[in-house]
Amino acid sequence: MSNFENAGARTPASAPPLRTWDFWETAFVILIAYGVFTLAGGWAMTIIIAAQDGVARMSPAQLRDFAAQGRWYGAGLTIASPLTIGVLWIAIRKVRRGFAEYLALNWPSTAEVMRAFAIFAGILLVESVIKWCVGDDGSALDDQRMYVVNGAGGLLIFLIGTCIAGPVMEEFLIRGFLYRGWSESFLGPIGAIVLTASVWAMTHTQYDVYGKLEIFGMGLALGYCRWRSNSTWLTVMMHSALNTYICFVTGPYV
Repeated sequence: MSNFENAGARTPASAPPLRTWDFWETAFVILIAYGVFTLAGGWAMTIIIAAQDGVARMSPAQLRDFAAQGRWYGAGLTIASPLTIGVLWIAIRKVRRGFAEYLALNWPSTAEVMRAFAIFAGILLVESVIKWCVGDDGSALDDQRMYVVNGAGGLLIFLIGTCIAGPVMEEFLIRGFLYRGWSESFLGPIGAIVLTASVWAMTHTQYDVYGKLEIFGMGLALGYCRWRSNSTWLTVMMHSALNTYICFVTGPYV
């Protein structure tokens, strides 16, 4: 090709910069997602509970106790989680980004997984020592009705909701979408780790003040793992393992 032909050739255009939702836009999307989660979970539990025998004859107090059982909580989590994640998918498609890329759904290395497990083992050890020193009974939830699962089937539903569906949904929201937007804002990665941990702790309204402080500490560790590994799947794994541990050291389930 001659020099004149080269001069007339079209130069490939550079790809446009990737767009990320800013601080307030990210917060707004998360509020919508939590609204969808609350409504979807509430409707699902209402429909399921209404279909149970004897519900129509219960007093308001009996119905509240019945609705607070762990099996219904697990069912609500399992049904509402995909709809909540759907809000993130729509938001991410609006900025023409890949869902997996935006949420950092990268598979962690073996070394990263081992490091994360070591961090959480150390945190759990420290918490156990503190609880032993202050005489804490180790109960994870203030509401003991959560441990009413009514048999093996109810326990399975509770575990699926709290150990699989819940961790996936929460990590996609907090360490995936929320961290992505806030870490690329004026906060930077460190500020995003602290603020996402605070938001995560505040959403766990079933815990007392000390429980929220524990969750905040765990949130800092999860945020660090997300930042260090660039993998939200790693935080999903750690969150799921943590919930599984809590579920099997507390109870008893009835």
